[in-house]
Amino acid sequence: MKRERLDFLADNPHFTKRFAFYVGRRCAQASIRDVAKELKLDWDTVKTLEMQYMRAQIARAGTPGLKAIGVDEISIRKGHSYRIVVSDLVRKRPIWFGGADRSEASMAQFYAWLGPRKSRQIKLAVMDMWKPFRNVAKDKAPQAAILFDKFHILRHLGEALDKVRKAEYARLSGKERRFIKGQKYTLLSRHDNLTLEGKRSLKLLLSANKRLNTAYLLKESFGQLWDYGREGWARRFFDNWRASLKWQRLEPYERFADMIDRHWDGIAAYCKPENKVSLGFVEGLNNKIRVFQRRAYGLRDEEYLRLKVLSCMLPPL
Repeated sequence: MKRERLDFLADNPHFTKRFAFYVGRRCAQASIRDVAKELKLDWDTVKTLEMQYMRAQIARAGTPGLKAIGVDEISIRKGHSYRIVVSDLVRKRPIWFGGADRSEASMAQFYAWLGPRKSRQIKLAVMDMWKPFRNVAKDKAPQAAILFDKFHILRHLGEALDKVRKAEYARLSGKERRFIKGQKYTLLSRHDNLTLEGKRSLKLLLSANKRLNTAYLLKESFGQLWDYGREGWARRFFDNWRASLKWQRLEPYERFADMIDRHWDGIAAYCKPENKVSLGFVEGLNNKIRVFQRRAYGLRDEEYLRLKVLSCMLPPL
């Protein structure tokens, strides 16, 4: 007996492809459980239909020739278990999810998947300062300029500020500590993002502690580094910023400045006009992935997460 293949049917023969795509579109805004409840379907059925929809999205998008890529890692569970996500920074969408950790071997899997011809087309690779990522990019795409991600660098600066906060809290005692206690996120947040109450607390803290005031102002000003159009101007700004640390007794900032100096080439690359790309896309994608992970809490299907990541920026079918 011959079984005929009907194009209008989904992979699950009980449903049409049109209905499967409707389920997939709904799952882009809601959890599997909520969609199953709404449509009176089994949870596993909704998940299967959504995965079919996401595979169709990815197949339609194809694998483009890449000019600029963003490389980052996400934690998929506790215990330092990571997967690598590579994005097309021109089209602003993730294109690869894989690896077993953050090693060179895992990073090399992306270039093997992309192939030597398309790897040679890459002109810019944006990443954090993780050495294995940089080593593989230099080996597999030596023509590409390497640019260190602004948001990872500012995260290191935020960690330096928090170390200063902790040191000040340990140094002081009694009532003098009350201005510092509970103000971690007030210090680490951008001033424009604070509520009126947060701005009042920050003003009180900075007026009460001179060292934290200096550290905060230095943190806020450092973002100007990416505003310069020439490397010489950017370097002059950084040298002046570093010189202002003298006599301030801010050891975490001094270590941060040493790190920036060691990785200067990957920061100064942004001054070149051909390397002007959206540095906020990878950070925005990471936030989106965290939402997926919270919504699918307890789900251990890594293939589902891979499809969710790769299809999250694609147009609906």
